[in-house]
Amino acid sequence: MRTIDKEDYLEPRCPLGMAPLGDAEAPAPLQLRRVVEKLDAYCARRDFAGAERHLDYWLAEARQSGDRRGEFSLQNERMGFFRKQGRREDAYSAAEAALALIAEADEVSAATCHVNVGTVCESFGEPARALPEFEAARGAYERLLPAGDPRLGGLYNNMALSLAGVGRYGEAMALYRRALEVMEETRYGPWEQAMTWLNMADAVTAELGDEGAEEEAGEYLKQAEALLNDESVPRDAYYAFVCEKCAPGFDYYGWFYFAAELRERAEKYYL
Repeated sequence: MRTIDKEDYLEPRCPLGMAPLGDAEAPAPLQLRRVVEKLDAYCARRDFAGAERHLDYWLAEARQSGDRRGEFSLQNERMGFFRKQGRREDAYSAAEAALALIAEADEVSAATCHVNVGTVCESFGEPARALPEFEAARGAYERLLPAGDPRLGGLYNNMALSLAGVGRYGEAMALYRRALEVMEETRYGPWEQAMTWLNMADAVTAELGDEGAEEEAGEYLKQAEALLNDESVPRDAYYAFVCEKCAPGFDYYGWFYFAAELRERAEKYYL
């Protein structure tokens, strides 16, 4: 039985600032952490329609209340959500809206927006368009974030994907290795590192061809397999997402049994 949430039965605040029917008090300012936690809960049980309603509700609230920082944060969440859903136009629309509000953000949040936009471009096959976004973020991240911050690892990994996408393989591999080092310190390090090893297999295969890269790519796949089998890290909905994301890569290289096992794990650990 699904719990009914506030956004399911209340309309966003009206343009005149009046509270919606059934709500005697004006809503409190946006608490992004709680919004994101609820979004994650929807996605963990794969209620993507509910997740979209949730985002739309709070976006309307932010707009009606004039909370431009909240609107900026929500557009960043929307672009990531639509990217994962494969909804290209919606993801790009959210990216443009976030960039239009970037002046409302502090330096790190602005850099994160550029990373998010770059990741959208990379995901939809535009690595050359993604690279300037990653470059715009890199200076601020390296200057302001601690060395083991997962955001830094994510930047290196995604930027490396785009570098490989435009044929700059040496630079890509160097950044992948930097990403592996950063992820050593993060909570979900093994899962993040597994995806990076698979990306490295793809990069070396793109550069050398299937036959020329067979041995090196095979070693990278073994690394990824060992990390995905690591039982010291909590297996939860994020692990399920990673398993689902990695399975096609193992299929591509002929690791059909392990790919099928990853898909079974994804089903098990989604809520």
